[in-house]
Formats: sequence, C-alpha cells, structure tokens
Amino acid sequence: MTGTPHAAQPEGSEAPARRWMILVVLCASLLLVAVDATVLHVAIPAVSEDLRPGQVQLLWIVDSYPLVCASLLILFGTLGDRVGRRRILLLGYALFGIASALAAAAESAQLLIAARALLGVGGAMIMPATLSILRQVFPDRRERALAIGVWSAVAGIGAAGGPLIGGFLLEHFWWGSVFLINIPLMLVSLPVGRWLLPESTGDGQGPWDAVGALLAASGLFGLVLGVKQAGSGEVSVLGTLVPLVAGAVLLVVFVRRQRGREHPLVDLALFARPAFGTSVGCIVLAMLALVGLELIAAQYLQLVLGLSPLETGLRLLPLTFAAMAAGLAGSRLLARFGPRAMVGTGFTLTAVAVLVLTGMGDHDNPPLLIGGFVLLGLGLQTTLFSSYESMLSEAPKEEAGGAAAIGETSYQLGGGIGIALLGSVMNAAYGPGLRHVPGVPETAAADARHSLGEAYDVARELGGPAGAALRTAAKGAFVHGLHVTLVVSAGLLLVGAVAALRLPRSMDPAPAGPGAPDPGAPGGSTRPAPGSGGHGTPGGSPRTTAPRPRSGRDSGRAAPGGERGAADGRNARDSALRR
Repeated sequence: MTGTPHAAQPEGSEAPARRWMILVVLCASLLLVAVDATVLHVAIPAVSEDLRPGQVQLLWIVDSYPLVCASLLILFGTLGDRVGRRRILLLGYALFGIASALAAAAESAQLLIAARALLGVGGAMIMPATLSILRQVFPDRRERALAIGVWSAVAGIGAAGGPLIGGFLLEHFWWGSVFLINIPLMLVSLPVGRWLLPESTGDGQGPWDAVGALLAASGLFGLVLGVKQAGSGEVSVLGTLVPLVAGAVLLVVFVRRQRGREHPLVDLALFARPAFGTSVGCIVLAMLALVGLELIAAQYLQLVLGLSPLETGLRLLPLTFAAMAAGLAGSRLLARFGPRAMVGTGFTLTAVAVLVLTGMGDHDNPPLLIGGFVLLGLGLQTTLFSSYESMLSEAPKEEAGGAAAIGETSYQLGGGIGIALLGSVMNAAYGPGLRHVPGVPETAAADARHSLGEAYDVARELGGPAGAALRTAAKGAFVHGLHVTLVVSAGLLLVGAVAALRLPRSMDPAPAGPGAPDPGAPGGSTRPAPGSGGHGTPGGSPRTTAPRPRSGRDSGRAAPGGERGAADGRNARDSALRR
C-alpha cells in the first residue's frame, strides 16, 4: 500500500500481521488522548502560579478538554461513518498536535483554555475512529475481543498513568512539558497512519444529518456542563440547572428528530437490543465508580497520608497493572464464560474491592491498598472490556463510528456523573464532622467544611491547639466520608451486576453449520460458514433474516425465508450452548 489516499477496503482484508500493526497505531494514539484527560491535574498548582488564573478560569482550564470532547463524540463518530473514519482520525492527529503546541506555549489563561478546547476537538475525532476502525479490521469476534481487550487496557493505562507522567515531568521541567510529549508521537502517527490504516465508511445511504449532529453536540455540552458544575459543589440556577435543562431538552429534540428520519444519524433501534443498551448502561456505571473513586483516592493519598503527586501515581500502579492483565486475558475468558458472566463478575469483584478499601484509615496500610487496588483494576477492566465488546459486536459495522461514539460518550458522561454523585455523597458525609470542634469559631468551621484542603488552610491560619484539633477532626471526617462513599459505590456496582443479567449468556457462537446469526452484520445478516468467502465477500452466500428497520416509521414484513433463517440460527446457537 502506498501513502496515497485509497478507497474503503473490504472488512478484514488486511493480513494478520498488518492487523496487529494497525492495532498498535490505534492504541498509541488512544494512549495520548487518555493521558491528556488526567495529566493536567497534577500541574494545576504550577499553572496557577505561572498564569494566575481566576477560580472560574482554573475550572475551565481543567474542564474544557473533557467537556468539548464529550460533546463532539457523536458528531465526529457519525461523520467518520460518512466521509471516512481514517480521514477523521488523521485530521484528529494533526489537530491534537497543533493544540498541544499551543497549550505548551500559552502565556495566558484564556489561550490555555482555548488550546485545551481544541485538544478536546482533536480527541473527539480520534477516540471513536480508533474503535470503529478496530471493528472493521477485526471481523472475527474472538480475535476482535482480544483487540478490544488490548485497546481498553491502553485506555485504562493512559487515564491512570496521566498523573504519574505529569508528576515526573513537573519534577524535571515546566508545566508546558505535559503537553509537549504529545507532539513527537503525533508527528510519527500521521505518516504511519496514512500509510498503514485502511479507509472505511458506512453504507452512505441518505444525507448526513448536520442539524441532528449539532443538536446532539449542544445537548451533550449542556448536560455534561451541568453535571460537572454539580460535581464541583457550586450548584446554582444559572451555572447548573439551566445547562442541565437546556441540554436535556436539546437531546429530547434530537431523539425525536432521529426517530422521524428515514436515515437517522444514530440508529436508536440499537438501544432496543438488550446487549447494546445494557452494555452502554454498564459502561456508565463502571466509569461512575472508577473516576469518582480515583478522585477521592488521590485526595486520600495526598491529603491524609501526605504523599506527593508522584508517590500518589506510584501507589495507583497496581490498579494499572491489574487492568492491563484483565484486558489481555479478557478475550479468552469472554469466549469461555460469555458477556453476562464476565460483566456480572467484574461488577461484583469491583464491589468487593471497594468494600475492602473501607479498611483505609488515618494511617498508611500498603498491603490493604495494594490488594484493594489490584481487585479494583481487575474488576473494572473486566467490566469495561466485556461491555465494550458486547456493544460494538451488537452494532452493524456500517454504524461502527456511531456505536463507538455512543460508547465513548457514555464513558465520559459516566465519569462526570461519578464525580458529581460520589463527590456529593462525600461532602454530605464529611461536613457534619466539623460542626462542633473545640476552640474553632463557627465561621472557620464553615470554611473548613468545604473540603479537606481548605480545612488544612484554616487550621494553619488558626494555629495552636485549635488548629491542631481542626486538622485532626477534618482528617477523621474525611476518612468517615470516604467510607460512606465507598459503601454507596459498592451498592451501585451491585446494581450493575444485576443489570448484567440482561446480557447474552455467551458470545456469538461459531457453529459448524451455516446460518449462525451475526448481530454485528448489517441488516441482520448471518455469519457464513467457514470457507464461504467471509462477510459478504464474493464466493459467500449466507442466508439472511429480514432487514432491521432503520427508523421508527419503517415497517414491513420479513422477507421470504427470514423466519426459517432465524429458526436455523436459534437451533445452531442452542446446539452450541449444549456443547
């Protein structure tokens, strides 16, 4: 293949070795996007000292990237289905590199906010494209499960490794270095991706719904903004309720518009499939637990145990390594036990890990932390990997970009809800412990109830026995709030384990006879027998079931032979399960 643009290729036409090379490129780009979502957290003190942003500006420096990224995922995911996923991915590479250079060179808070927003645009172009290209390159479900396991492990490594990388860079360089690390890899990814990655598009039927894409982007922006504002603890009518209501209204209009279109931007009928809708819900629940717990754990390690940002990142490494192991081993386990058992077990294991971590107290307990974090990494990665695999395999390959965007949006939204929900639980349990501290004025106690960091500042100003008493009381109240939050998280995770019962008992079987259904094939097509020529390739003649309606107005009876094909598929599946 040359470096020139080329037409969309048949699904799975790449040689096996080339497919895994493509996965390396996709994972490398995903790693940077995932790292960028968290790497700035440890650099905030240095940014504040250098650029002197106001409190609102500081919040936007942190939130502009995930906010813009989450808002545009559906827009760029569906646009990639139309104009080419590889094309969108390469444009995302270029934009991400340019925005990284602008962020590193920013001399004002306003410029850094704009650069972070531009990074969010690039991230929204990259994330769904990597997953939809992966769907095309790995048509065999069991091989694709291994690829998704690697992909999801890399995403987890990036999110967990961001603070560690940021802490290392800040100890040796200035804060802009956390952005400069993106540029060399993007400079390599652009030519390599242009040469190596295949182009793919959807079926191309009907015009791309630009109005619907803007409705989705605006609605998600308002919804995510409102959720993030609620998570910050500064709930107000203008800053929280208005964005939430406006976002919800726009998304309702978007859904009604899609149901009325012959060729919708997002096929909402996918959510009627138990495997797809349940998988999306499980991703939200898993990310709700992961992001909320990581934020609280980082505060505990730094403020209660007194660890530095770099030491905090090192303490979280067991979680990262466990997630890597779960992602790499997940494909074999998924093939053996099926999505229902894997997702349910992942949620249950995570709930056990959370309950183990309730043993955290005022003093360091490394064995307990390591054991809890290992269980947490194994459980969450098992849940996320199995949910992503089920969701992507359930969607037709022509709609892989839209399906990937829905998954990534649920990932981002789950993280935002986790910070808002678990942060609110934490604050509600933390505040009452500081209402009656001996020797501390009520005004000082009220300020200390905002957060543990603020309590330490107030204690330092008070000094003497009153300051020491406030510091001790605040630390105890935080640990109590942490325990309450962990118990609430365990309850939510067990809800996820129950929800997983709606998932299929097994992966799509590969029976010897023709007619085994392939839910990921378009139009309800079935997987051809081995040697029949592949998915829709010349020489293959798989039976098909009736085409799936593409909108709420479509209707019609099954095509002749459709019921017989479905019955054949059910018989083949039942015989495979008996084996």
